[in-house]
Amino acid sequence: MAGKTRVAKYQADRTNQKLYFCRLSCQSAGNTNDKQLYQAHCETAIFHLYGALLAFIQELGHFYSLNITSPTLLDIEQALSERTQVSPEIQRLQQLQQQGFIANIERAYQRCLYAVPPDTIVDETSSNSSTSPDLIVNVVTLSNQWLPDEATIREWRQQLLDLIEQLRAGMVEF
Repeated sequence: MAGKTRVAKYQADRTNQKLYFCRLSCQSAGNTNDKQLYQAHCETAIFHLYGALLAFIQELGHFYSLNITSPTLLDIEQALSERTQVSPEIQRLQQLQQQGFIANIERAYQRCLYAVPPDTIVDETSSNSSTSPDLIVNVVTLSNQWLPDEATIREWRQQLLDLIEQLRAGMVEF
């Protein structure tokens, strides 16, 4: 009963749902041999994993009774500072955001949103003026060499899940 109460009160269901969607996307990636489909599933998994992080941050905002629709770690830290409160959960997340798996998740998310800078990609179009389908696929493949594989995303998901469970266990009514 306490789990259901927590889910309803702090909106933990969205965090759990995003983690589940990430797991489904990783499973789909692992079940395909098509490179483009694999990439699509991996990117989807990263989007859901980052969404789980954002949902957990929102969950923390609800836990601390903050009226912030789309809170960031900094928003929560500042709001609590005004109350002379400190959140150990926010401190831990900030630490991992600077250096740790959360930094990796955020970097992968940003790379899914924005193209890799052209100067980091080998330019094969200048030596061959025709734009054959093979060349286009090759450029797409080269531009996505940064994409973590499904095993790495699964590992990040498990790390985030473990962290969230650990932080939730320490969150006590105040």
